[in-house]
Amino acid sequence: MAAADPVQEFFSIGEVCALTDLKPHVLRYWESQFRFLNPAKNRSGNRVYARREVELVLLVKHLLYTEKYTIDGARQKVDEHRKAGALKTAARHALGLESVRAMEADLRTLIAIVDGAPAPRGGK
Repeated sequence: MAAADPVQEFFSIGEVCALTDLKPHVLRYWESQFRFLNPAKNRSGNRVYARREVELVLLVKHLLYTEKYTIDGARQKVDEHRKAGALKTAARHALGLESVRAMEADLRTLIAIVDGAPAPRGGK
């Protein structure tokens, strides 16, 4: 039996982009708009995101792209979650929704392949 890989706690901006399907300039802009997105920098000056910050990025993405909040609205919603003590729960919920949407897109692609139809674009 192989030992389980340790859970990664810190991520580079490239890894966060791959996990969240966002561009680096979007993350950098969000850092200027959401004070809670403040990744540490390593000795080389590169951003290093903690797992908690990645979860918050996914929450912001969910609020902006899925729920269609404005930047100000998303900021207020995150503050509401924080004041209610539900920020971690909301971030994990957004992470779950993103995972489900990704699986749904993969399933649509697989169904299209099995049916012999062209795969849907953009997972829709």
